[in-house]
Amino acid sequence: MCGIAGILTCDRPLDDRQAVLDTMLDRIAHRGPDGKGRLHIQTQALFGHRRLAIIDIEHGQQPMCSPDQRYTLVFNGEIYNYLELRQSLIQRGTHFETFSDTEVLLQLLIKEGSNALSQLNGMFAFVFHDREKNTWIAARDPFGIKPFYYSSTEREWVFASEIKAILAHPGINAQRSDEGLQQYLTFQFCLEEKTLFKGIYKLKPGFFLYGVGNKVREEKCYWDTNYHIDQYHTEEYFVDRLRSLLEDSIRLQLRSDVALGSYLSGGIDSSIVSTLAAQHLGENVPMFHGRFAEGIEYDESSYAKLVAKEVNGQYHEVVPTADEFVSDLPRLIYALDEPLAGPGLFPQYRVSKLAAEHVKVVLGGQGGDEIFGGYARYLVGYLEQALKGAIFETNEEGKHLVTLESIIPQLPMLKQYHPLLSQFLSRGLFEDMDARYFHMIDRSQGLQGYLTPELLSSFDRDELFATFQGVFNHPDTLSYINKMTHFDQKTLLPALLQVEDRVSMAVSLESRVPLLDTRIVDLVTSMPPPLKFQGGRPKHILKKATHALLSSRIMKRKDKMGFPVPLGEWMKMGPVRDYFGDILLSQSSKERGIYTREALEGMLSNQGVGGRISWGAISLELWHREFGV
Repeated sequence: MCGIAGILTCDRPLDDRQAVLDTMLDRIAHRGPDGKGRLHIQTQALFGHRRLAIIDIEHGQQPMCSPDQRYTLVFNGEIYNYLELRQSLIQRGTHFETFSDTEVLLQLLIKEGSNALSQLNGMFAFVFHDREKNTWIAARDPFGIKPFYYSSTEREWVFASEIKAILAHPGINAQRSDEGLQQYLTFQFCLEEKTLFKGIYKLKPGFFLYGVGNKVREEKCYWDTNYHIDQYHTEEYFVDRLRSLLEDSIRLQLRSDVALGSYLSGGIDSSIVSTLAAQHLGENVPMFHGRFAEGIEYDESSYAKLVAKEVNGQYHEVVPTADEFVSDLPRLIYALDEPLAGPGLFPQYRVSKLAAEHVKVVLGGQGGDEIFGGYARYLVGYLEQALKGAIFETNEEGKHLVTLESIIPQLPMLKQYHPLLSQFLSRGLFEDMDARYFHMIDRSQGLQGYLTPELLSSFDRDELFATFQGVFNHPDTLSYINKMTHFDQKTLLPALLQVEDRVSMAVSLESRVPLLDTRIVDLVTSMPPPLKFQGGRPKHILKKATHALLSSRIMKRKDKMGFPVPLGEWMKMGPVRDYFGDILLSQSSKERGIYTREALEGMLSNQGVGGRISWGAISLELWHREFGV
């Protein structure tokens, strides 16, 4: 786990950019406090690296060059199957100087180029450079666990693990992207390669770029989800295979030369990961949990303590406060690069900070909802699909349809989702699948009375929907649940992983996510959808594969909170309300041209939907301030 940065060019001296590279590396020093490396390839490249030493601590420094100095690698992440790849390369005659996964990746890329990517099991972002030809490959892991940003000037191509490092380049200025802003206000994240910064892009998960000098010549997808449904195997086969892959993913991701622990929220996903990790490592695995003292509705610690006790884990707990929220918020927005997600990033950061006091690597359950269908909106969407089929006697999904009869027992889960159900019933009923899901996740619908008329008039709704459709309708599947989960895997999940990466790396902690293994996703996407989402049961196949691992109290709980923050309580009085008032009602906020003055003044008193909106408003204002946009 590290941070990378670099400048690529063609026949241009880069001596005057060495100080720039140093500043870029200083801005991501938190990603790698264990070492700093630089390499200057005359008239071609400057490469920089900050190291967080996890595997082969004494060696593996970067940038790493081949023995003949022709090839260079700067790499952020971990290759979990590096031992197997190393043995295969040795059998093919490769000699190794270290036991690092970096050298394994370097040698594999030398031998196979971009064909190496399909063999990697890991989380990664890297640039691999050939100085003889001044060509390079930049790649990012299939799920976007590790970040990779890039931009360009007239003669240089600039990349880094975080946007703040790219902004150290004198030719790249912090400017807001109007298209990015519209996407953020609509989805709470930017789609595809877009960011909130004009002219700065992210490499899409599962893609690589091929370049020459300072020019990108090709962008190519090397891994994507596919939905070639396996109609031949039984549920028993899928259950056994999933359990086997879960255990193997944990086994691989426990490879480390430093201490490991796990996040433990008390939900199914983190409980499965923590339990399987404890089975491999034995007793006393450190497990980290966060709760709030404001009430039982913000406290899941009883579930987390139960899991830790059952596996003899070391339970560690943190109770974040309102004062810490106020002090942390600006630096968290800066750490994120973009104001993604909700206030849950604050307790997530506090738990990471706690974990970093005890271990250097932590495993979490991120990805379970998007892979196995855990969000309530999937049930809402499928309820409509079942109604449509029953009323119109249609079968547009073929064998993929969940019937109304089968879904009824799951409907009590939706008691706490009144706004979502109201939206579902009030508009878009029985439209095409893409239009329905767009309406369900479009957050801009509630902003009509908040945004300035000028900003609203600039919204290109057709373009937003067309961009959405490009992702939603991409997979070759008729299944609504597959289309919904696919969209979230390609958009929401990378945004959540960006939060995961930043809050952990801000405290120099490596976060691993064992559920995000391509073998697991390939298995799940090959399952008949009624099996994956049987009768509308969220995470049906995951629960069936792991039912013997966890107590029934964990397995059957229907009150998973998702790390809620008592923002409503804090906004009634005290430091959080005062802070929000100072920021939202500031002159710069009122003149920003995003929210109306009346809306900004009203946000402090409306904590229903307004609580979410005020969070978005303060996040945007702090982002503008922190980056000088």
